[in-house]
Amino acid sequence: MTQQIAGHLLVECLIEQGVECAFGVPGESYLAVLDGFHAYRDRIRFIINRQEGGAAFMAEAHGKLSGRPGICFVTRGPGATNASIGVHTAFQDSTPMVLFVGDVAGEMRDREAFQEVNYLSFFGPLAKRVERIDDARRIPEYVARAFATAMNGRPGPVVLVLPEDMLTQTVDMPVMPRIEPVEAWSDPGSLRRLREMLLASSRPLMIAGGGGWTVQSAQALERFAENWKLPVGNAFRFQDTFDNHHPLYAGDVGIGLNPKLAARVKESDLIIAIGPRLGEMTTGGYTLLEAPRPKQKLVHIHASAEELGRVYQADLAINATMNAAARSLEVLTAPVSVPWEDWAKGCNADYVANLVPQPLPGDIDMPAIVATLQRLLPQDAVLTNGAGNFASWLHRFFRYHGLVKGFKTQAAPTVGAMGYGVPAGIAAAITTGRVAFTIAGDGDFLMNGQELATAVQHGAKSIIVLLNNGMYGTIRMHQEREYPTHVSGSQLSNPDFAALARAYGYAGVRITRTAEFEPELIAALARAEGTLIEVMLDADVISTRGTLSAITNAALKR
Repeated sequence: MTQQIAGHLLVECLIEQGVECAFGVPGESYLAVLDGFHAYRDRIRFIINRQEGGAAFMAEAHGKLSGRPGICFVTRGPGATNASIGVHTAFQDSTPMVLFVGDVAGEMRDREAFQEVNYLSFFGPLAKRVERIDDARRIPEYVARAFATAMNGRPGPVVLVLPEDMLTQTVDMPVMPRIEPVEAWSDPGSLRRLREMLLASSRPLMIAGGGGWTVQSAQALERFAENWKLPVGNAFRFQDTFDNHHPLYAGDVGIGLNPKLAARVKESDLIIAIGPRLGEMTTGGYTLLEAPRPKQKLVHIHASAEELGRVYQADLAINATMNAAARSLEVLTAPVSVPWEDWAKGCNADYVANLVPQPLPGDIDMPAIVATLQRLLPQDAVLTNGAGNFASWLHRFFRYHGLVKGFKTQAAPTVGAMGYGVPAGIAAAITTGRVAFTIAGDGDFLMNGQELATAVQHGAKSIIVLLNNGMYGTIRMHQEREYPTHVSGSQLSNPDFAALARAYGYAGVRITRTAEFEPELIAALARAEGTLIEVMLDADVISTRGTLSAITNAALKR
């Protein structure tokens, strides 16, 4: 132990927890921490962002990809409120994250001081825990607890508030040792009951997803599915949980759901949900599985006891972490044959058939572009997206190998936050060193496109395919369905995105025909700097299944 200011001690605690980089926007409220990053600059990087929302998204993406908390530092008031979008994303996506907020000095508190906010009230509904560190000697305790809270049970975000004057106190406290997540194992009685339910089933279906998965748990899940010949669907935006190339894969259970898979979920007599919290998107607005008591038998396996029984009253609820649950399941003795083999083959056949696209207008063939991505991106590439109809091209047509092959390869917001994909891709490049690919829409890109400056400053390379249709496409689609021809608030007047990318230091190109895409992607993979490929997409091509004009015409006929 040596005497040092509290801001330095805080950085030392992060290093002990294995943190190699932190994201953030600097603020005068935590200058002592910034000085700590300087003091320990050979052991930890501070990634300087351009806006706190982008910084929080980067930290959340890091948590998704690493399984350990992503770290974000912001200043008080406006900085904290800007970062709240990333905290909400981490909460709904079950991602470990710790947000540190510089705060007003203790003597200023409760006077509505400059940029003062009550963070317990503000972040309380969005985080697993919100705490303020008033005593610098307790920094190691609070940091260790934050990491434990963020990783244990259902992973999620923690907010730690740092009064400015506390960070300048001199202390000589030791750091706490590295925290590892605790495993919660399935009880033997529940496993026996699950086996009995399987043996009584004729149309079982497993849905896998949620936070807390590791390579080992994904591999154990695959062995369990193979032993029992179970069809497996991945929950919304957790499409890399189970190998999409596997003959037991049934598809993703989320937005733009294959109608045949939706029918399979409803027809199933046993749903084994391992990991997902079964939110609105994975359940088709609580219609595929009716709340609170589904028509199907339901086994719900989740890391959080509080989540079990919160929305769905399962026939069997098992409180277990994914690593423990999957390893428990793979040792369940399976019969020599099961009555649902044809059912499982049918589920996979429906998925494969859904990969065949419908003909759509325009000079850009998006399924062909996704096929090019499938062929040319390395198997361990990280694919990111924000929110919008543009993401459905990846969701439907890209086939993830994912965790079972050793890497998490999808980072996408189940919370449906726009502006996530660009910073997430940059974070993936910084923290994994692998190829980082982002698909974005024109509206989506402009929410955090400024983080290209962060990428260039820190030597990160991402490849961005930006689909430009001149509108907020998802909103326009709903608008035409509900209020046909009454266009309001969804049109966009856009900049020259390729030129904008070049201004930041990326390569920027624009294509108008499908044949132009492959050479540009090959060039992007080869060059040292990042690349933005702007794809001019026909505005009528609103989704993977139809056109905007068809939606309008159908609405007008009602």
